Amino acid sequence: MLNINGIAFFINLNPCILIPARYNSSRFPGKPLALISGETLISRVAKIAHKVLNPSHVYVVTDSELIKNHCESLNIKTIMTSTHNLTGTDRIAEAANSLNYDFYVNLQGDEPTVNPLDLESCISYGQDNPNYVINFYHPIVDADPSSRSIPKVVFNESNDLIYISRSLIPGNKKSEDLNKIFYRQVCIYGFSPAHLKSFTSFNRKSKLEKREDIEILRFFELSIPVKTFLSRDCGPAVDYPEDIPSVEKYLSSFKNGI
Repeated sequence: MLNINGIAFFINLNPCILIPARYNSSRFPGKPLALISGETLISRVAKIAHKVLNPSHVYVVTDSELIKNHCESLNIKTIMTSTHNLTGTDRIAEAANSLNYDFYVNLQGDEPTVNPLDLESCISYGQDNPNYVINFYHPIVDADPSSRSIPKVVFNESNDLIYISRSLIPGNKKSEDLNKIFYRQVCIYGFSPAHLKSFTSFNRKSKLEKREDIEILRFFELSIPVKTFLSRDCGPAVDYPEDIPSVEKYLSSFKNGI
């Protein structure tokens, strides 16, 4: 990887960053346009991506004209997709059909505290592990690990993802020990075009995916391995309106922003 004037250039890999953004979220309608300290959530996430790749290789992927118009007013590139996609990854796959890149980074539109260096790492890990889907994790330190809104990850000593669940995992025989360290999923994904084609070819949510409401579980049914890596310092995501004060507090701790 080369870094020229603050923009990363990857040797032998042509990557882009796609940011799925849906307006009609069941938990938080209109979430991408919610204000975080006076700036929309989707604008903040796009700015993180622009620190990693030239803005011409960053797209917000949405089914909402409101989000599209807002992004284009800020010179953020957009791709309109169907309103019938099952998940954000299906939306990413639809967008990828109209593009021509070697590697697609899916940066969730509700992750305004992601460290841009993790996006660079995602691309580098994808280049080094071409057969794997890439994902990230981080220790749960300032939240209740038993919360059903937090997907917990379990991985082996080679960083292969074993399982991801909204339940408290791993457990133990004696008790649910909340004093031990649990790890949450950080919603940065890396896919090859072949991974995305396989994902959508399943044509439905898998049983585990549907039960857990965690889309990456569909790759388990496809026997596509997932490699997961420790993210850098990462603050809270925005799942509900009440998460916004915590995000604003986290961001205010950085004098120059993230």
